[in-house]
This record gives sequence, C-alpha cells and structure tokens, in this order.
Amino acid sequence: MLNPIHLHTLRACVRTRSFAEAARELGYTSSAVSQQMFQLERSVGAALFERSARSVRPTAVAEQLAERSGAALGALSTLEREAAAMVRGEAGSLRLASFATANARIVPAALAAVVARRPNAEVQLDEGEPDEVLDGVLEGTLDAAVVFDYDRDRRDWPVELHRAELLTEPFALAVPPGHRFAGQAEVDLAEAATETWICTRADTAGARSLARLAADAGFVPRIVFRSNDYGVIRELVARELGVAMLPALAWPDGGVRTVALAGSRPFRQVLVLYRPNNTNPMLPLALDCLEQACAEFRWD
Repeated sequence: MLNPIHLHTLRACVRTRSFAEAARELGYTSSAVSQQMFQLERSVGAALFERSARSVRPTAVAEQLAERSGAALGALSTLEREAAAMVRGEAGSLRLASFATANARIVPAALAAVVARRPNAEVQLDEGEPDEVLDGVLEGTLDAAVVFDYDRDRRDWPVELHRAELLTEPFALAVPPGHRFAGQAEVDLAEAATETWICTRADTAGARSLARLAADAGFVPRIVFRSNDYGVIRELVARELGVAMLPALAWPDGGVRTVALAGSRPFRQVLVLYRPNNTNPMLPLALDCLEQACAEFRWD
C-alpha cells in the first residue's frame, strides 16, 4: 500500500523540482525527503526521478502519480477530519431502540435535543419490546435500548449490560367517564372483580402483572380484549368495552378517567440499557438527553 506521507512529499518534489526546496516547504531535511522518495520508488516498482549531482527531474510516472494522488490525499484529509469529529461526538451515528409508549412520549424530545446539539450526526431509532431489542444492544448493532420492568414481573437483565433508571411510572385503573369508579379518588382492586378487562397480550409483562395483582385481590380478571397498543386499549375503554390498568406514560388527556388503586401501588420502571464498554462519543449525550426528557414527567 502506498504511504500517503510519501505521496504528499512526492507532490511537493514534483512541484518544486527540488528535494531541498520540498524539504524546506515540508519541514524535513533533504536526506529525509530523498529517503522517502527512495521508499516510494520501491513501493511503486519504478524510478520516479532522474537524479544528478545538482538536480532531480521527475519521470512521467512521478508526474502522473503526483497528479492522480491529489484526489486521494484530499479524500484522506476529509476522512481524518470526519474521524476527529466522530471522536469529539460532533458527527458519527447513534442507534437507539425503545418501546412504543416511550417512543410516543419520551424519545422524540430526547432525539430532538441530540440533533440540536449534534446536527451532523446520524441518529437512528427502532421500536420493539425488551426481548426484541436486547440482542441488538448485546451484539453492538444498537448503542442503547429504552426498556421497561414491571414491579410484579421482575426480569433478569443480561449482566453484560449497564442499567440506568430513567423514571418510575405508577399504574392506575382506566375507566370510561360514566363508570361507577370515575369520580372516586381511589378504588380497591377487589371491587373491580366483576368488570370486563382489556389488557396486553397474554405473553407480556403487563398481562402477567395484572394477573398477579388480581390474584392478590382475590379474583381472576375476565379479559375480553387484548392489544399491545395502549392507544387501542384507551379507545376500547372510552367506548365502554371494559376497564384496564394503564402505566402513567399511557394515561390519556381526556376521554378516559384514571383512578388510583387503594393500598397496592403497582409501577413499572423505565430503564436504558447499554454496553459499559461502548466508546461511541454520542452515547453519553443520548443518555443525558433521555434523562432530561424524563425529568419532565412527575406523578404524585
């Protein structure tokens, strides 16, 4: 492979027609320039200069090589500047994943803050449940993933990943505006034993959490509708098709009432997972922006 330093020196030698002049221009000694050109000739496999006691004359090969190497050296210089910008976190890429509710409420503000501070960076976002995104973080195709952890369905996270808590969401019972619980400050879950329930899919942490909460209250919930989209669940509740347990990020602005649970205070934690040895300079910025975005959410 041709040495870019030697090519840079070659261009100076061809332009000045002198090793000594090229040396003065580049800050080398004449012998250093001569040695570089000798090494370049060995790499090319052809003579680049006709040498005499008083002068050097570039060969046709040297002239062509000097001309054609300009674009390559320019591209390399650009790459060096881009690499430096990546190291400083001014460029490069950031790859995140998160679950749907966080993508709707938390992540947009965080990503907007990242882009505002690093406009030249490439930011990518994917969506998925924790089990769908964990491998990406472990394998390095994702820099970080925002996930959830239910207090009634705790899970073991990979020991290779670092966990940072972003916020804790309380749960509340979601009911239609005209429901018998709608005007109450709180309700004992046992009073909802005869209700029709709307819940996430049976294989989810949300469904397992509801089953355990109901068991503690002495009943098995009659679940008629299932969806992993909390927007769908809210609409079903608003249409008086049942009641549901909703985490705070999914609480509606209107159309549905939320009632606190008496005694038990179920919750889920929102966490961000990342590899502790990830050296991407964009990652600390992303973590900071996620933390700031979550600081806006407070529930009494």
